Amino acid sequence: MLSTEVHKHMTTIDKTLLTASLFEGFWDRWIVHGVSYHDLSKLRHSMITKEHWYKTWRELAEEKYMTAESLEKVGLLQQAESVYRTAALYYQLNQWLLPEHGGEKLDWLMKSLLVVKKADQLTNIKTEYVELLIDEHRYYGRVRIPNNPEGVILIINPIDSTKEELFSYEMDFVEKNYVVVSMDGPGQGETYTRHGLKATSLRWERFVDMIIEYASNTFPNHDIFLFGTSSGAAWTIYGSSNVKVSKAVAVSPAFKNDKLQMPDYFVERMSAVAEDNIISNYKEMILQRPVLLVHGKKDVMVKDEDIYSLFEILPSGKILLEYEDEGHCCNYKLPEIRTKAIEWFQGKWGTKYEF
Repeated sequence: MLSTEVHKHMTTIDKTLLTASLFEGFWDRWIVHGVSYHDLSKLRHSMITKEHWYKTWRELAEEKYMTAESLEKVGLLQQAESVYRTAALYYQLNQWLLPEHGGEKLDWLMKSLLVVKKADQLTNIKTEYVELLIDEHRYYGRVRIPNNPEGVILIINPIDSTKEELFSYEMDFVEKNYVVVSMDGPGQGETYTRHGLKATSLRWERFVDMIIEYASNTFPNHDIFLFGTSSGAAWTIYGSSNVKVSKAVAVSPAFKNDKLQMPDYFVERMSAVAEDNIISNYKEMILQRPVLLVHGKKDVMVKDEDIYSLFEILPSGKILLEYEDEGHCCNYKLPEIRTKAIEWFQGKWGTKYEF
């Protein structure tokens, strides 16, 4: 066990590496977002320095890339697309490790973006790359547009995620004929790494308002839905106050909680990308649209009583979906949750869901 004094003088990267090595739960998020458990189990305990981490994920990304190229050459385009996206995710892990914008972080991010575009070229789903100028700041996003869309889903990511990381969400929704808008907000992805734009509550309010406005103007004949997890779920609930939104799904929304003891590495990472506590007070919001609220009963970051208090103030049409054995973000139930979300958007179940 490290002494408090030694731990205090470790860098944010050192603390991240130590946590990744010691705690298996650290990897849940990455596994459900596409990291191969087989790859991880072989190498997890060897990634003890920044250089080892870089080498591990770079080599794995290059291996996946070559596999995808081989699949592409023999015409297996769907499989190639999937493997390219995994390669891009592995490059994302290298940029994610670094809390400060620019420099090496930007180099790794650009490698990931190039591979994502390679994957996009293999699909018959139309893909557009967009930049929104909000209060003189540039925000970066991608839009997937299927034929004959049934609606528009805005994915709102947790603060330390990027739009490229959540490709499995995007693919599930696109396959059900929904336009998917995925943007990097303040403190996230390209928006932060290119320009160093940090998150604030005001910037997040403006960002959510403007991506809803963008979706409404670009796809005026379709309903707009929101889907978010963790801090992204908190801002999804904020977005449900917008009359242009039809419904919202919030998985494990974050709460302001000064008593909650978060790991040092996470606190320090958040301070690098955010200038203040970016979680708004739900009771101050004018909530207007139905929300599907999802909670894992083993969540150590979000208390049951906070979820129940939030559910009480949500407007009519609300639904609470709980999973007894899931933790924060209900990681291993996310595919099921996305399926349920689509059914709910389509009006296939009412205000009570029977298991």
